[in-house]
Amino acid sequence: MEMVLNIILLVAGFVALVKGADLFVDGSSSIAAIFKVPSVIIGLTIVALGTSAPELAVSTSAALKGSNEIALSNVVGSNIFNLLMVLGVCAVIKPLPITKVIKKRDFPLSIVVTAALFGVLALQMIGKVDFGAVKMSDNVSEVSRIIGISLLVLFIIYIVILIISAIKNKTEGEPTKTMSPLKSILFIIIGLALIIAGGQFVVNSAKFIAAAFGMSETLIGLTVVAFGTSLPELVTSIVASRKGENELAVGNVVGSNIFNMMFILGISAALHPITVNFACMTDFAILIVASIMVFIFALNNKITRAEGIVMILFYIASVVFAAVR
Repeated sequence: MEMVLNIILLVAGFVALVKGADLFVDGSSSIAAIFKVPSVIIGLTIVALGTSAPELAVSTSAALKGSNEIALSNVVGSNIFNLLMVLGVCAVIKPLPITKVIKKRDFPLSIVVTAALFGVLALQMIGKVDFGAVKMSDNVSEVSRIIGISLLVLFIIYIVILIISAIKNKTEGEPTKTMSPLKSILFIIIGLALIIAGGQFVVNSAKFIAAAFGMSETLIGLTVVAFGTSLPELVTSIVASRKGENELAVGNVVGSNIFNMMFILGISAALHPITVNFACMTDFAILIVASIMVFIFALNNKITRAEGIVMILFYIASVVFAAVR
């Protein structure tokens, strides 16, 4: 009986995700048109924050409970999934055009912040610096409170730059279906609520079903939880892509990754320092390689279907490697 209930909740979760994403994209694109803000800015801010809500909830609660590795692996795993699977699937459905602003500002920022954090953690691991870390030993590093606060400061600077950019680059708006501001905001709120609730239903039900079939906790974490917390990004980006809102789809993914790395990891570390082991550093390295690969694809101003397939295969290979490891 419990298995049947969880299957029903799993299906209900997917329905909520799809409908929520539909409402969320309609509301967001309508707001962009009403206030003459480029869709890419909406994707990098409102949509990115909204779809990163599950990661924020998981990472902050894990940090408060002292489950440090969950807080970090959730962020790194979600970013890998967003880059390879979300953009990969969207590109397979419909080749993804990459805007100049994403290519020149946001994507490089995401790579630089990830690589810089990896470098700091590596230096701590070999004992060259400490950056406020208190639990360092061989093959162990730490995202200290100092690092967390630094990430939050960088995030605030980034948001200020986005706001200035939005003010400077107001457009006359493409012909898009607009609603009243109140209705647009209502669509965004209801859509976000459905996305978050749907994500929770899917994660919890899938974890129960997976455990019932004998999957280990580690494997469940590497697959089901990482997939579940990134479902909002996946569904929202696919819906946006199918509706022709490609800037929204790409902005959502890149924006979510920046939110995850600077805002969510920053808050989690500020609440409780996060211990980093060698396995986490390996995942960080995979994220950097994936980021550089996707950025190279984006240099041609679009991600093709063939490149999307390569990205999906790379993600599958990384999950297999993590499971075997």
